[in-house]
Amino acid sequence: MRFTKMQGLGNDYVYVDCFTEKLDDPRQLAIAISDRHFGVGSDGLILVMPSTEAADVRMRIFNADGSEAQMCGNGIRCVAKYAYDYGHTAANPMRVETAAGIKTIELQLGPDGKVVAATVDMGKPILEPEKIPVLIRQVRAVDVTIKTANRVFQMTCVSMGNPHAVFFVDDVASVPLAQLGPEIENHPVFPARVNAHFVQVHSPTEVTIRTWERGSGITLACGTGASAVCVAGVQTHRTARKILAHLPGGDLKLEWRASDEHVMMTGPATVVFTGDWP
Repeated sequence: MRFTKMQGLGNDYVYVDCFTEKLDDPRQLAIAISDRHFGVGSDGLILVMPSTEAADVRMRIFNADGSEAQMCGNGIRCVAKYAYDYGHTAANPMRVETAAGIKTIELQLGPDGKVVAATVDMGKPILEPEKIPVLIRQVRAVDVTIKTANRVFQMTCVSMGNPHAVFFVDDVASVPLAQLGPEIENHPVFPARVNAHFVQVHSPTEVTIRTWERGSGITLACGTGASAVCVAGVQTHRTARKILAHLPGGDLKLEWRASDEHVMMTGPATVVFTGDWP
């Protein structure tokens, strides 16, 4: 099986072209191929597929633990790059089918005609607690209290097709993410588990984010998470609608547009290498 390793801000996945390859068990493949000691090493597996709807291409994403996710902001930029660079579609903007709906992506091309970056229309955030889902009684999950084993936090919850919990802190570098991440991901208030993001606000237009991804652990970047942070910052009056987000793997530009409530995300997409498995 031919594969391509790609990354967006260090959020790395193994991509398989299902226009030409056939997989019997993508969940088990995701576990094996994502292993950073005995496999290729990645945050998960992404399949590039023909669309079953009125889109140019389809993506399916499996976390490193084999669970299937609805959406990945960094991953979808790489899917668009793969589909364009390898000739599956010449559409620009491109429409990509995901489990969270069809997303529109505007491609930025380099001098060689290949995709170097992309702006993704992430759509409208989901703010109703029962749809995120998070088990609270408020109309919106904004600055609500959550207790872990040893701490009490205020969190704001947003779904960008997958669930996110955002925690604003004074010093993001001091957060024991490896300890708190699993506690929050599997907290009983989140019936579908959750992605956890700790955020330090530097100014109304600039933040730093550290992320624990559901099913993958600590990652260098999370596009849907950064989008959720942008929404949470506006909801809690901490940031403007347009921000620059610093993540361990690099920077993303986010805007929660007032005109249509869509979140726009801009960032790079890069091929690391190709190979054959096993």
